[in-house]
Amino acid sequence: MAYLLFVTILWAFSFSLIDVYLAGAVDSDFAVLSRVVLAALLFLPLTRIRGLPLGLGLGVILTGALQFGVTYLCLYRAFAYLTVPEILLFTVATPIYVALLDDALGRRFAPIALLSALLAVVGAVLIRFDGITEQYLSGFLLIQLANFSFAAGQVAYKHLIQHYQPQRPTWRFFGLFFLGGILVSGPAFWVFGDAAALPETPLQWGVILWLGLAASGVGLFFWNRGACLVDGGTLAVMNNVLIPAGLVVNILIWNREADLGRLALGSAVIALSLWLNARFSRFAVVQWRGREIEPGGRS
Repeated sequence: MAYLLFVTILWAFSFSLIDVYLAGAVDSDFAVLSRVVLAALLFLPLTRIRGLPLGLGLGVILTGALQFGVTYLCLYRAFAYLTVPEILLFTVATPIYVALLDDALGRRFAPIALLSALLAVVGAVLIRFDGITEQYLSGFLLIQLANFSFAAGQVAYKHLIQHYQPQRPTWRFFGLFFLGGILVSGPAFWVFGDAAALPETPLQWGVILWLGLAASGVGLFFWNRGACLVDGGTLAVMNNVLIPAGLVVNILIWNREADLGRLALGSAVIALSLWLNARFSRFAVVQWRGREIEPGGRS
């Protein structure tokens, strides 16, 4: 879980950087495309596809298209329909998708993992719920598509690695992940992007570089590596640990207003969900089709 915790801290800074320096000033499609291109430049020179199983290569491209391309394009478009609190509220459903997809691909059902994911959602809602407006259905559907795409991408990558058991280090083919993101975000910028709203200041370009190389490149690599090393319940819960982490960073550095009591309560509920999954997940796994499941929910 160390990889997931490291990336959580990394991404906690990214949210505030986007909010303070890019939101409303830089075209969102360009922001997504620039992040994935920079991350690709970091990994594609290291990529070696000779001898790589075709299914693994195509699968990694697909996970990148889902986890990076579709996710971020839907997320940014939801801002046209939703307020920021609503977007944060609706993203807390991601752990449920992670738990259900991981169980489906593993041909099992782990009630404790699902319960842990639901508790993580409750904790995140306690932190971020500020009420919703009447006109939110379109935005809600966009956010759920983003949630599902991000969950499907990380769960699919985990199962790809477990299935193929590649002999080479994963960084030797992770560039294909960002190639998948480019295949989605590139055409989106071509069709919908605003070339007049590109970064103008050195600070904005610096934030773009950080988000592309560190948050997207290093962050997504280690997040997916961490996803391969934990059970589905832990992965589901860790998707919501970012919410209190991001708020703490925002409060400490940018001094934004926040309800500290609500933050503490929600964080405690998320911590409880982590403990519950770690303590009891191996004792409550239902399997089907005669497939044997090892302790801890791994197949």
